[in-house]
Formats: sequence, structure tokens, C-alpha cells
Amino acid sequence: MDIRSFQIEDVGEVVALWNEVATIYHYKPFTEAEFLSTFIQHQYYDAGCVLVAYNEDELIGFAAGSVGDDLPLGEVAGYITCAWIKKSADQQLYHRFVDKLEQRFKALGKTQAEVLFFNPVKLVWNIPTALEHEHNNAPGISQDVPLYQCLIERGYIDRATQCGMYLKLGHFTIPEDIAVKEQKAVEKGYRVQYFDPEKHEHLEELLTALGNPQWQQEITDAAARHIPFVAAVHGDRCVGFAGPIVRQPNGRAYFTGIGVHPEHEGHGLGSVLFFHMVEAFQSNACDYVSLFTGSNNPAIRIYEKAGFQVVKQFSILRKEQLI
Repeated sequence: MDIRSFQIEDVGEVVALWNEVATIYHYKPFTEAEFLSTFIQHQYYDAGCVLVAYNEDELIGFAAGSVGDDLPLGEVAGYITCAWIKKSADQQLYHRFVDKLEQRFKALGKTQAEVLFFNPVKLVWNIPTALEHEHNNAPGISQDVPLYQCLIERGYIDRATQCGMYLKLGHFTIPEDIAVKEQKAVEKGYRVQYFDPEKHEHLEELLTALGNPQWQQEITDAAARHIPFVAAVHGDRCVGFAGPIVRQPNGRAYFTGIGVHPEHEGHGLGSVLFFHMVEAFQSNACDYVSLFTGSNNPAIRIYEKAGFQVVKQFSILRKEQLI
């Protein structure tokens, strides 16, 4: 058996393997162009981290990871993305693949390995209860994937669980108790409505206070381009946001986040913003919403109240000392 770096002539067999094995676990099938875009053409591609295994002339396995010093944890960690092998192959091949990835990480000066949502390679998966719908990232590894047990045997620690949640739109309504919560906020001078750059001020101040660079970039851009998002306002001051309200080509609702200025927390604005955002997605012809949250995040109760269901769970793994 030969394990080596992926070469372009492998693409047809690798895609066939992916579509045979990975799809069992609800990962979206690839075309050759989609595979190359995902694994080979992104900026953090490293040839030593994208591997194939052949038994004589038959491809029997594929594995991938990624590295980048400017990624979160990137100075110390490499990211394991996936590994798939044919069911007829020796399952110890998973260990040989991980050996190769860990050795490559060490050669690049990394001291640990991560299976984490900061991985720049985004794997799309289909909603198990609605296969026509998909989520744009798998932030970890599900325990039913064969690679999971291999990693546990190698000393990787299962650190947390991320819950993939799903809501089909079309019949969403804001519950009465959320409407009551909103009315109490109104009595304190708050309103939740679409952001209007002609009327609402201090958006930049809000985003600076929240301290999230991605939110700052995407919401500032949405305001400049008149892409709608939901705002909590006090007088004319913008003190919270949810959105933007974007319908992706596949019908999925996209938003970057929800935030409330620290000085205006404690009035129920976060949950009111969330429910109005979901309502806005439905009004803007989105077919469904999917999102992730930690299994211990209290916000999961808000999502369940809105009708979201947990449809898949992913584990976050780490090996802190590469040997």
C-alpha cells in the first residue's frame, strides 16, 4: 500500500470514493470541480496535508488537513479535516493517515492537532431529516464517522459538542411570550425593526463595542449596500442587530450573528431580535434556517422555542502534544 500526496490525476477516483463513503454520513457529494475548489484551490492548501492511499492501482483512501500560521491557533496547531477509506480496506489505514498528518504538522512546527470549526476547509452536509437542504460547514466530527474512534484511540480529547439545528420555514410565527417581552422593551423606549441608515445612528459604535471583526465587516457592508438586517434601537441609537437577512441560492437563510450593546443588555432584546430575524427570513422567501450552537449554550432553549430541532451533532477534538 502506498500513501502519498494527492495529484490532479487522482481527482476522479477520490470524488468517486467521497460520493460512495462520505455521503453515508450526510456529507454532500462532490463534482470534480467542487472537490478541487474545496481542498486544493483554497489559500491554506498544503500538499503534505492532502493524501491518497493506493493498493496497487486501486485508490482505497483519502485524507486531508490544513495549516496556516494566521489561522486561529494556527501558530501551534494543524487542522484535521477528514479521512475516508473503502469499507473493504484495512481500517488501520485511518491510523496511518493520521500519522502522516501529525508528522506533517510537526514538520511545520506545530505542537498540537485540532478538529474544530476554525478549520478553513468547509465541508457541506445535508440535513438528515431534509436531504434537499444543506448546511455550509461541519464544525467538528460526528461520533458515527470511523475517523472519530481512531482519533480517540490516539489520545484526542473530545472537548465539546456542537449541535446542528434546523428549521423549515413557511409556518413560523412569533410566540406570545416573546411578543410580551417585546412590549416590555417598548415600554422602556426600545423598538425592533429593520435598520434604516437614514434614521438610525451609532451603528459603528455598536459594532466596535461588540468586538467581533466579522460582524463589523459584514454588518457595515450590509448597511452600505442596503442589505436588510434587524436592529434594536433606543431613540435613534442602534443598540443591537440580527442578520443580515440573506437568502442563499440554495434557499438557506444566512446571517452572521446577533449582538446587543453591553450597556443595553438585560431587556430581552437578544431573543426578540432573533425571533424577528427568523420572521424576516420567512418574509424574504428563505426556505429554511440552519445554525450551530454548543450543547451547553443556554441559547439552545431559544432556538428550540422557535421550532429548531437538533439534527446532527459534531464533536470538537484536540491532541495537545504531538509525539
